Amino acid sequence: MSERSALLRRIRAWLALFLVCLVLSGLTAFPLVSELHWANALVDNEWLRRVGDGLDRADSDYPFLLYGTDWLAFAHLVIAVFFYGVHRDPVRNIWIVEAGMIACAGIIPLALICGPIRGIPVWWSLIDMAFGVFGVIPLLILRCMIKRLEALPADPGPTPALAPAPAPAPAATPAVVEARS
Repeated sequence: MSERSALLRRIRAWLALFLVCLVLSGLTAFPLVSELHWANALVDNEWLRRVGDGLDRADSDYPFLLYGTDWLAFAHLVIAVFFYGVHRDPVRNIWIVEAGMIACAGIIPLALICGPIRGIPVWWSLIDMAFGVFGVIPLLILRCMIKRLEALPADPGPTPALAPAPAPAPAATPAVVEARS
């Protein structure tokens, strides 16, 4: 296996890891009410109880509010689709990885600004920011590997079938040689 194809295989493995995490993160936004019931059964935490109570009330009195988390989940899945371009052609589509890195960085100011406005505890904002910190790690690794792939010479590809050698040029006859002189 060439260095290029080994690197491409590693790129695709890291990409798969990132996509699995992105998709799972998105899918968990659909069943929030039942997830909070499960979390509250496992952990006795005042904040989680408050969030669970709020979700229960929203679900029973204002279920359309939870539609926003459905869109959050959908956005994760749509973002994951864009990363298919990285799978197809990592060098050409490195911009998708870089956009993902920017999105991960954007999580931090969002949590720092919107968390206090919405009454989110600092420790919960830190958990939210961890998604950006841990999300950017595979993307940084991907970007470095893609840059290495870009620097490698292209694979020569399969050798073409040997074509018959061209016929040799006819030798000059003595008359032609005399005419040239």
